[in-house]
Amino acid sequence: MVKSKKYVLVKRSVGVPKPTDFKLEEEELPPIEENEFLAEAVFLSVDPYMRASMPNLSLGITMIGSQVAKIIESKNPKYPVGKYIVGQFGWRTHTITKLDSDPLTKIPLVILPDLGDLPASLGLGILGRPGNSAYFGFLELCDPKNGETVVVSGAAGAVGSHVGQIAKIKGCKVIGIAGSNEKGKWLLEELGFDYFINYKTENVEEELKKAALEGVDCYFDNVGGEISTIVMNQMKTYGRVSVCGSISGYNATEIPKISAPQYAIVSKQLRLEGFLVKRWADRWMEGIEQNLAWIKQGKIKYNEKVTEGFENMFDAFVDMLNGGNTGKAVVRA
Repeated sequence: MVKSKKYVLVKRSVGVPKPTDFKLEEEELPPIEENEFLAEAVFLSVDPYMRASMPNLSLGITMIGSQVAKIIESKNPKYPVGKYIVGQFGWRTHTITKLDSDPLTKIPLVILPDLGDLPASLGLGILGRPGNSAYFGFLELCDPKNGETVVVSGAAGAVGSHVGQIAKIKGCKVIGIAGSNEKGKWLLEELGFDYFINYKTENVEEELKKAALEGVDCYFDNVGGEISTIVMNQMKTYGRVSVCGSISGYNATEIPKISAPQYAIVSKQLRLEGFLVKRWADRWMEGIEQNLAWIKQGKIKYNEKVTEGFENMFDAFVDMLNGGNTGKAVVRA
């Protein structure tokens, strides 16, 4: 018998999540049956969408999330022992399943291709949900053109850093907004962003005017709130906005009293659309294959903050929500 550890959601977080909102439990898994396989977590993901989803999750469930896992026992020929897969298994060390996709999101299980010298953890970043959020959310909704100006908020995170690099591939001028000069240095010197604005130490409105003299064509929004209002007020007519997240308000205890940029949306005739990446579940491998090709061509770079130990899942989660990561935040089980 295999014993699995899992984090169960026992309380709805108010403000910043607390350790007591989760309970670490142990369960004994049954023997696998026909067409089932047993996977052991190798890397687990922590992402902003997890906090956004928490108010709608049922208490008592295993906390949601994706992981790279190694198949250690199998009675399913499609999933042989020794292969690494990416699945939406949640915060748990061992999983038994026979499903080919997540029942809720329809996101498919993915057997990782041969990555060579690349780390398997990329299956949780550029070659996973964040990478596909950037690929589909930016290209499908913003439809960037060569020479256009693109603004990315949350620019040093897993999704934002990837969006900015795709924008450069498409020939755009890219302005990144993040919360530290260290992150800004990475965006400018390593990833090729054209401008960086530190929202904690600089006047975003004034700096954006300098960086985008003629206005903004596309805005990829990861943060919401006041920053997004400022950006939309400086967009060109017929500008496009892709809304991926609103991390500035995820830990709020009440609805932020920020005026929506309705005048800008109407007067500039902006096209604004939010998305959940599961919309493109039927094209999932397209994004993975293109992102992997870009990595191998040297067009996309990445960074990871790796926290050691399954017992540190909660700490890694809160650290990510507080902006402690540059690039993708993962936990090595």
